[in-house]
Amino acid sequence: MMISKTSQYALQAMIYLATLEPEIKVTGNDIAGKLGLPPSYLSSIMPQLTGQGLANSTPGPGGGFSLGRSAETINLLQILSITENTKFAQECLLGFKICDPTSKCPVHDHWHPVKTGILAFLEKQTLKMLGDAVKSGKYQIHELPYTREIREVVR
Repeated sequence: MMISKTSQYALQAMIYLATLEPEIKVTGNDIAGKLGLPPSYLSSIMPQLTGQGLANSTPGPGGGFSLGRSAETINLLQILSITENTKFAQECLLGFKICDPTSKCPVHDHWHPVKTGILAFLEKQTLKMLGDAVKSGKYQIHELPYTREIREVVR
């Protein structure tokens, strides 16, 4: 189960938003600049996330994007269900139109438990967990100002 660039960028943007205080709003260009993403590509992704309530968009001066709900209530599976499509978790690995226990594709019996495990993993990974991991300085999604400062302190 590989994910598209669109999904990768959406995940990065949402994790970035999770690293910010809830009242902070950032523009799409700010997000793209911090993460090294193409601004025009990101600007096509963010409406999908705001349309489903995972992100908020506030227009005008001082406006921008923020999380639509608390980071604890948003998981990776919810984001991927928007950016990949709502059926990506049910689709056949080989692309067969019908692939279920009654009409299996050739890899169904081996792939199904793996897919089930991956989906469970994605559902358990909240933006809070991932944002906190990035804020700790142990992981980074790009060169965020505070991760540079944390690395300096750790040295």
